[in-house]
Amino acid sequence: MGNVLVIGGTRNLGPALVAALLERGDAVTVFNRGVTPDDLPAAVRRLHGDRSDEESLGAALRGLWFDLVVDTTLYTGPEAHGVARLLEGRAGRYVAWSTGNVYLVRTGITRPFREDDYEGPVMDEPSADRELDHGNWAYGVGKRAAEDALAVAHAQRGFPAVVLRMPMINSERDHYGRLAGYAHRVMDAWPILLPHDELPVRHVDGRDVVAATLLAAGTAVNISQDETLTLEEMLGLIAAACGRPLRVRRVARTRLEADNLLPACSPYSDPWMSALSNELSRTLLGMHYTPAREYVPRLVAAALAHPASAVPGYARRPQELAIG
Repeated sequence: MGNVLVIGGTRNLGPALVAALLERGDAVTVFNRGVTPDDLPAAVRRLHGDRSDEESLGAALRGLWFDLVVDTTLYTGPEAHGVARLLEGRAGRYVAWSTGNVYLVRTGITRPFREDDYEGPVMDEPSADRELDHGNWAYGVGKRAAEDALAVAHAQRGFPAVVLRMPMINSERDHYGRLAGYAHRVMDAWPILLPHDELPVRHVDGRDVVAATLLAAGTAVNISQDETLTLEEMLGLIAAACGRPLRVRRVARTRLEADNLLPACSPYSDPWMSALSNELSRTLLGMHYTPAREYVPRLVAAALAHPASAVPGYARRPQELAIG
């Protein structure tokens, strides 16, 4: 039985992670702002504060020591410097959830990205009027700054940091409703709008992310499903789980962007979707990944248990269907 701190813990994969920790007998503490509705078990200890404020985080954690810390909400270099200072000598292992965006802001590398693709030049900052590109660039650069700060703390002071880099995570509690949006569009029997250009789909099941977190070792490791699918192959799995045929309509990306329908009408068509090689996680952590054909039916069932009106962006479905 270990003493575990989860920073975050109430959104998307947080509850599944907490459940897995409790199941293996750990004592679990969560630290977050206390804003997101909390349906965690009563056995979980709650601490509240602002993780981006080192003083707030330090006050909450004063005098505490943890066998494992899982940081699900680390986004910037200053946050990483702060948490490494606060937890130095007070954490047996620190696991930070990172993202494939750290590769997407790199230049001169090809998919699927490997861990040794991390080092190298980063693309110039996009213009602020390119909102999607600029936001994703800032996210990737911020995550790189966080990773770099942890690497320095590890190299200089032995801070026991492990970084897990993830692509698109498919999960029952995805608050962006990405897979759910496809499922409800399949169920309404009208075509799903897709741009003519697309990237291959290489995602990961949320349950596999939780499993990898409990096994995490090394310094930086990619987490990803084994298979690479075309977008239509992935949507075919969703349609099959819905028991309906897949209907798609191809539209110029520029038209969808001009009408502000992307990425809501087809989230997996977002050009800022990474594809990661998973060989290191398989050898170092002993990971075995759930195939999409196995996890998609479970997620579709969870998605269809909620109304289409709960899916972000679905309210604009009539505008999608008005495109000829």
